[in-house]
Formats: sequence, structure tokens, C-alpha cells
Amino acid sequence: MKRFFFLLIALAVCSSHDMYLKLDSFFLHPNESAIIKLYNGTFDKSENVIARNRMVDVSLVGNGQRSQVDTAQWSERDNMTLLNFTTQEVGTWVAGVSTGPRNIEMTAADFNDYLEHDGVLDMLEWRKQNNALDQDAVEKYSKHVKAIFQVGDKLTNDWQTTLGYPIEFIPLSNPYDLHPGHALQVKLLWQGKPLANHIVYIGSDAAEHAHSHEHEDEAAHEHGDDHEHRGAVGEHEHSHEAEAGHDHEHAAGTDHEHADGEEHGHSHDEEHEPDHEPAAAEEEEHHHHAATQVRTDANGNLSVELTTEGLWYLRTIHLAPSEEPGLTHESNWATLTFEVGQGHSHEHAHADETAHSHGIPSYVYWIGSLLLLGGLFFWFNRKNQ
Repeated sequence: MKRFFFLLIALAVCSSHDMYLKLDSFFLHPNESAIIKLYNGTFDKSENVIARNRMVDVSLVGNGQRSQVDTAQWSERDNMTLLNFTTQEVGTWVAGVSTGPRNIEMTAADFNDYLEHDGVLDMLEWRKQNNALDQDAVEKYSKHVKAIFQVGDKLTNDWQTTLGYPIEFIPLSNPYDLHPGHALQVKLLWQGKPLANHIVYIGSDAAEHAHSHEHEDEAAHEHGDDHEHRGAVGEHEHSHEAEAGHDHEHAAGTDHEHADGEEHGHSHDEEHEPDHEPAAAEEEEHHHHAATQVRTDANGNLSVELTTEGLWYLRTIHLAPSEEPGLTHESNWATLTFEVGQGHSHEHAHADETAHSHGIPSYVYWIGSLLLLGGLFFWFNRKNQ
């Protein structure tokens, strides 16, 4: 039994959790009820809820005003943390959530595995080059996530708002003024300054769904129906979060308790579910995201080629050695989500077409015009006789 318990912990350590803010639709009407969902797991599945005391900032930004959201407004459902709110004035809005830090202890093997599967490849390469692959780690981590959504037709400049998080994506143009075929330029900031030559992963729900269909038959033959492959470098689901924070539980061998009595587990964020089934953990190990790996340029900028409509995300992890007593590393995770539609000007054109299509058909106008001209022609001819 004890061996089985340790196996569960080991499996949990091998499945990491990113954090994303998502809406069913990022195109909303003013003064309507809406829900922002905080996913802690993958882009398309939340594995755990986020504890209220983990949220050090929850903000909504619109029409030049930033408002703080009371964490008491959050609720939970199906492993998701939900914010029910009422949209306000038309404009481009920003939602942000930042979590406080937690610590996690990892063996050298677990740490190396996490670096590989979560795509922190520069640190992994440094460890290889400096013969440090056998060094254990104590990492402090926190997460900082944003979403940009559109209320009504009016575009505003709130998309460029800096929330002041340790690491943060800032678009250089409004995503809701773009459509497939355009490129969105984004700047990555670390402590308020451009972060150059840093790895970022870009993905969309359309890309993931297409990729999962491509591998559906192959997965069924090679791994069974319960193993999903969504393939992408650095997006293999490791588990820097069994979900209680960056907590994957290590006690006396697994649970690690600090002086304040707070348990820390290896779960890059938030409540760890102790009753995870082994099969579920194994499935997480084989779960990939379809994402494109890019690097920021010397100015901290990157380009997102918007190839399709749908939900898009950017994600990255900044991990560096720490000189803080008791720690070896500190990481800050960041994501940005938004939706690509037909673009603002295209939406208006489509709205006009829709209005005409639901009105009098155009051929009626043509027939009416011809009849009118014919009538005038005969009337003038008769008058001249």
C-alpha cells in the first residue's frame, strides 16, 4: 500500500499544469452576464481549482479603468475556477490573475524531466553543459495569466495595458482588429523590461483539435483509446502542478510541511487531488499540446501568425537560479489568451450583408427599377405623340 501511494505521487510529479483564462466566447455584448474560466491544467482541460488565497491580483481593465475583483466572486465547477461578472461598456477588455509564490522540492531526475516536458530548454541545456543534471532543486514558482476579450463593436486601447506582473505578454496591436492571415506582434516583459531571446509557445484550439484528429487512429492502434497525443516540443504534460499550487506533494517521503503548516506539493499551482487514479496520471504523461516554439527577438518581441479563427494562447516560463536561502531556482509562468474572428472591419461588413440578406432581396430592387424605367419610357413616348 505504501509503495502504491508513492507511485501515485511520482505519477503526479510527471504531469504539469499551465494556467489560462478562457471564456466560451471572447466576443460579448454590453451589460450581459458572462463567465471567465480559470483553467489549471492544459489549454483545453482544467485539472484543479485555484485556492482563493493564491490569488494576489484579479483585475478587469476597460475604458481606461482598472478594477479589482473580489476573490469571493469566484466559484468552482468541474475542476474550473469561475468568475461570474456582468459586462460593462463596449470596448476591448483585459482580465488578469496573478498568484502568490509557493515552493516545491524536486529530485534531480524530476527537475530534469520537468524542464524537458514543460519546455524550459535553456535551463536544461545549462545543466547539461555544467554537469549539474544530478543536482536536486527547490523551486519557488508563481503564475500570471491574462485574457483579452471584446465587448460590442467599439475597439479601445485597453489591450495594451500593463498589469505590472513579474512576467507579462503585451500585444502591440488590438487582436480584435485582425483576422486570419494577419500577424499579431507581441512584446514579452520581465520585471517591466523586454525579455530577449526567450522561448515562447504559441497554440490554438483549432491546431490542437486538428492534430488530435490526425493522431486519433494511430493512438488507438499504438496506445489504446485512453492515450491522447497532441504533439509539440516542450508541451508534454509534465506536472509542475498537481493543483494546489506548484505543489506536488512530497511527504516524509512525500508531504513537505513548512513551519507555517502549509503543505507544498509538486503541482505548479493549486489544489492537489490526492485521489488521482493511476490511469489518469499515466494519461497525463502522454498528453501533448500542439504548439509552436518561437523565441523573442533582441527587443523582446515575437510574431504570432494568425492562420485560423478560434482561441489562441501564448505561454512561457521564466526560470532562473535563486540566491534566496533555501531555494535553488525561481520560476514565473505567463499565458495570454484571445480569440481570432473576422476582424473588426470585416465584422461590420458581415453585419451589413446580414442585414441586407434578412431584408428585401436585391433582385426585387432590380426588377422594380426596370419596371420604373419602362413605365417612364412609355409615359414620355405617349406624351410626345
